[in-house]
Amino acid sequence: MVPYDESVPPTRRRRSLLAATALATVCLSAAGCGAGDAGAGAPARPGPGGSAAATSPSTPPSASPSKSAPAPKKTSPSPTRSAPPAGGNSGPLSGKTVVIDPGHNPNNHLHTREINRQVDIGTTHKECDTTGTSTNSGYAEARFTLDVSHRLRTLLQKQGAKVVLTYDNDRTYGPCVDERARIGNEARADAVVSVHADGSAVGNRGFHVILPGPVRGGAADTSKIVEPSRDLGTRIAGLFVRATGSAPSNYVGGNTGLDVRKDLGGLNLSTVPKVFIECGNMRDPKDAALLTSAGWRQKAAQGIADGISSYLNG
Repeated sequence: MVPYDESVPPTRRRRSLLAATALATVCLSAAGCGAGDAGAGAPARPGPGGSAAATSPSTPPSASPSKSAPAPKKTSPSPTRSAPPAGGNSGPLSGKTVVIDPGHNPNNHLHTREINRQVDIGTTHKECDTTGTSTNSGYAEARFTLDVSHRLRTLLQKQGAKVVLTYDNDRTYGPCVDERARIGNEARADAVVSVHADGSAVGNRGFHVILPGPVRGGAADTSKIVEPSRDLGTRIAGLFVRATGSAPSNYVGGNTGLDVRKDLGGLNLSTVPKVFIECGNMRDPKDAALLTSAGWRQKAAQGIADGISSYLNG
């Protein structure tokens, strides 16, 4: 698999958290769980948020980074703020703000100079964004993430949440990983979830939720969000299992469905609880069959929504 996200794999920081069954059992008994109805060898390190792009039928290779390139001008207005659902903004999540971050942009491969521009993530510099990956048939990760994000937005709005998308097919590339973090911070979000799908080797299957590790450097300081983000991610993992029937990753996280990372700008720069979810491996035919199914994507959105609801009501 060709890596497509933020960096060459760092040393993994895994914790022995909960087995998949324990995750589901814990969440099923936790206060607020269950809102709504359910509708790779050495694998390349998954990592949404900005790395060397994956080469796929729909994502041509990126050009080499141009570090001397001037910062591009923003090409779109502020993030799309979703209108409240019909009947008023009432429900169990009334007064809560959730930011959904659909990973990548389907037009990034047309703007390699811009997305390869280096941005400051506090502890180092990384690419602005990446192209993401795709299935072997050409279904792009960026299309998947936006579709699931739209479904997730609808589910959360029905519960009264105010929902902000970092990107809603309203700009030609990006946004950059630092801007994605900034959108959540400026919204003072109660929870932020970045939606992705992995691009690992055939045989590597399942989902995993990426949690922020303790990071401090420059503008990065995750000390206040590590624990609440772990709570958010654990609930999403447990309820994602229940809604989709998918097993936790068999190649990341020691079968817990959870992974801790310190190299992702979207997490390092966040000042509010935030996690990433890799919903499956687009390069594995069995996972790809799920990811390309509209019915399964609805279940995925439901599982994420249930986890967010459990966390916010917990």
